[in-house]
Amino acid sequence: MIVDLPDTTVSKISRALVSVREEGGAVALGRVLTLIILTREGAMEEVIEAANDASREHPMRVIVLLIGNADDSDSRLDAQIRVGGDAGASEVVTLRVAGEAGRSNLESLVTGLLLPDAPVVVWWPNRTPQNISKTSIGRIAQRRITDAATKSDPSAFVAGLGGQYAPGDTDLAWTRLTRWREQLAAILDQPPYEPVTAVKVRGASDSPSTALLAAWLRLALDVPVDWEYLQPDEWPHGIKSVALVRASGEVLLERPNEHSAILTQPGQPSHELAFPRRTLRECLAEELRRLDPDVLYGRVITEGWELLDPPAAKETQDA
Repeated sequence: MIVDLPDTTVSKISRALVSVREEGGAVALGRVLTLIILTREGAMEEVIEAANDASREHPMRVIVLLIGNADDSDSRLDAQIRVGGDAGASEVVTLRVAGEAGRSNLESLVTGLLLPDAPVVVWWPNRTPQNISKTSIGRIAQRRITDAATKSDPSAFVAGLGGQYAPGDTDLAWTRLTRWREQLAAILDQPPYEPVTAVKVRGASDSPSTALLAAWLRLALDVPVDWEYLQPDEWPHGIKSVALVRASGEVLLERPNEHSAILTQPGQPSHELAFPRRTLRECLAEELRRLDPDVLYGRVITEGWELLDPPAAKETQDA
């Protein structure tokens, strides 16, 4: 069910939500959080679809904010409510804001629509303010999600994450590393239990996850990490390989394509693993599983990043 509310107010939207639930049988009971998404017009449907898919694991209310031309003399708020089959296991409220309404405190636009006594998560899937924790929307959130991969210069964006970090911040470039981190941890839990003496990380030039993986390994293993961004003709997207250097030889986890990886270890046959790149829905659902600050992420983008060899990091960014 879709209900359009042109030129409306927050109080009218709130009343409409109650009416939709009463008439259509949709209920707010069981909603575990409110997800606020600040996005642009062309990307709206993609992020709503990801939120709807994630809502099947985390029933929630989704509020989508689209800020139009703040210089528009016609100040107005247009809204749309989606429930039922158009909203997964959530209820979606889209707010299109123009004119003076877009220049005012955005917190006031969503306060009356938040679920009572439920955590608030804010997601900036594309456009991201300079310091998300200090924005009016960011201040009311338990978790704040960005995505370095959508930026025009992902490597520069991820390099600046530590400087503005506040507990509760996270980035989907970190979430995309889960499968790599799990597999590398599993390797080190198996014989011959030799210490790692060095690490090599390679990834595409548009992959901020490459830098975060290097920073995590530097922090976790306390060994030199040689990391590099590859040119598009060498590797188009995502992380390409990680090599762990030990006394018995080099353990290599490498993707020959975007769907699988080959694990090569000294004295053992090679193993091919299913290793597809994670979808937006998978990453969002994972981030919504925990509403407390991700302490490890904070340490990686601050302590781990500072431990990376500065000359090597600069050379890779200039490549």
